[in-house]
Amino acid sequence: MKTRITELFGIEHPIIQGGMHFVGLAELASAVSNAGGLGIITGLTQGTPEKLADEIARCREMADKPFGVNMTFLPAVRPPDYPGLFKVIVESGVEVVETAGNNPSQWLPMLKEAGIKVIHKCTSVRHALKAQRIGCDAVSVDGFECGGHPGEDDVPNFILLPRAAEELEIPFVSSGGMADGRSLVASLAMGAEGMNMGTRFIATKEAPVHENVKQALVAASELDTRLIMRPLRNTERVLTNAGVERLLEKERALGSELKFEDIIPEVAGIYPKVMQEGDVDAGAWSCGMVAGLIHDVPTVKELVDRIMSEADSIITQRLASIQAS
Repeated sequence: MKTRITELFGIEHPIIQGGMHFVGLAELASAVSNAGGLGIITGLTQGTPEKLADEIARCREMADKPFGVNMTFLPAVRPPDYPGLFKVIVESGVEVVETAGNNPSQWLPMLKEAGIKVIHKCTSVRHALKAQRIGCDAVSVDGFECGGHPGEDDVPNFILLPRAAEELEIPFVSSGGMADGRSLVASLAMGAEGMNMGTRFIATKEAPVHENVKQALVAASELDTRLIMRPLRNTERVLTNAGVERLLEKERALGSELKFEDIIPEVAGIYPKVMQEGDVDAGAWSCGMVAGLIHDVPTVKELVDRIMSEADSIITQRLASIQAS
């Protein structure tokens, strides 16, 4: 399948693996790229320039196709060494950078000079237009369904994607609720040039996370996510568990008096406990509503091949037969 996204990034299939904390390691990124999509290493999981350089080198040994690095800009008590991390990205010859969070304009000149393509994650049309204005090559449009941070507008993809298609000139991919061939064909129909999958890629053989996490996703339904930190205007969609329900009870009890410090036990240092140790009830970890569409744990190649086969079948058979009738 050829789209503006496959052409832009030099990939076979219009499928991108989103950057995910303690998930986007070389094992998963290389598997996605080798399967014909675009794998993404999560830069802030590595933390230091030296560790990121090692992870990029490890991925390059495992993949002979293009892959990218995610860099997320979020408020932090001790900000990461962004200059050092971006220096490593440029020097390592990474082909694509996925940015998220705050405006990436500070880093675009050095990335452009190095010939690196930039795709920025956006939760609204206005943010996507800003990304286009500052020179991003593409955007990932995240609907309200997505895991992680869906923004504060609460617009689902059936509205957000066609609106993006009406306004944008640069190519964009759908993100949030993406799981299979149906997701891809629907995204293409609404103007996207491909799709970004996060949660779905966690439930694969190569995802370097504890088996408990993968089985939690298989067991979950579309009703099992919660929105946390809404009072702090830092909304995050997470899989419900005992820690999350404790957090929500604090939000209800404290109301407008809630401060980030009040929920630190449920959000700080949670990802290593969940992803590496398998304590899925430790606290809040990102998960999309798409969990309701996850029923197995295939290899990445099996998943990507299945998506593309299903998409082809929908386009050439089901839709063609409807048109013919």
